[in-house]
Amino acid sequence: MTAQPAFTRADPDARRQSLIEATARVLAAKGAAGVSVRTICTEAGVSAGLLRHYFASLSDAMAATYRWTGAEIDRALEAAVAAAGPDPRARLLAYLSANFCAPIATPELLATYVAFWSLTRSDPAVATVRAEVYGAFRQGLEALLRAYRPDLANVGVAAVALTALIDGLWLELSLGQAPFSAEEAEALAAQWLDALTAYSGA
Repeated sequence: MTAQPAFTRADPDARRQSLIEATARVLAAKGAAGVSVRTICTEAGVSAGLLRHYFASLSDAMAATYRWTGAEIDRALEAAVAAAGPDPRARLLAYLSANFCAPIATPELLATYVAFWSLTRSDPAVATVRAEVYGAFRQGLEALLRAYRPDLANVGVAAVALTALIDGLWLELSLGQAPFSAEEAEALAAQWLDALTAYSGA
């Protein structure tokens, strides 16, 4: 019989990822004020000094967590668009509507984002990631708008208007007990899209 090792050393990438996910859970549960090296490592079930091995600072860990959270949202949006088929309008509406259901419209993600937002004015690393995340969202939206209406004169303005609507509806749905359903939010997004693109000079 082959002897089994007494323990298995975790893969460094997996250990780093577990710290990122633990940071996200702590941010959601305790807010920015409740995040520390100790609370993250306790949540991850590792020794308090391990975070410093994978991240230069607590700020670095939170920036990495923000970037990972943004990437998870991007994956959900991309999956929704891929499932919508080839029609440009359907793909654009899928991108918008995906913001109104899990895994994007959840109380946990909202709580995590509130914590990130509270840090953007005091933590340059987090502010940099916020610009990256929102920039990626707008780029994706603009690309879908161009595919749907290549004649639009100002795609950027239309994307800003749609983003403002999506953010407001997402916030209400994520808080819970919104005075509208996800389906009604989807209908509003479709109406707003049609109004914005009614004229080629929009």
